[in-house]
Amino acid sequence: MFFEPRIPGNTGNAIRLAALTGARLHLVEPLGFEMDEPRLRRAGLDYHDLAAVEVHADLEAALATLPGRVLAFTTRGTTSYTDVTYRPDDVLLFGPEPTGLPDEVLAHPRLTDQVIIPMLPGRRSLNLTNAASVAVYEAWRQTGFAGARP
Repeated sequence: MFFEPRIPGNTGNAIRLAALTGARLHLVEPLGFEMDEPRLRRAGLDYHDLAAVEVHADLEAALATLPGRVLAFTTRGTTSYTDVTYRPDDVLLFGPEPTGLPDEVLAHPRLTDQVIIPMLPGRRSLNLTNAASVAVYEAWRQTGFAGARP
């Protein structure tokens, strides 16, 4: 789930990631672009029709449709993404670039954990879709690459 994404190219790349892995991409408004933005379409290449994407009016509306655990990915996290035992219905939550998830989202009662992707000291963060790719592939690997071709 991308909370209030700002950069259309990152979301286009996330659409491509969803299409390639079978993940469902949830976008929480407000978005920093229109869904027909040319940069979003270009980054997603021809995968838009193959991806499951849902846009929600706010975080509460999104969470109401998602029964699984909510893992917030943040540079303030305390659990490494490799220490999580992922489940098929987990929700991987990512914040907008460049600010990340706001405090009120990190304090939401539905959040199960705050997860971090380790990096060298003095660096701010990974690109949004690069971070989502790392996490999605680890979760998919742990759940047996369901549906993947050999």
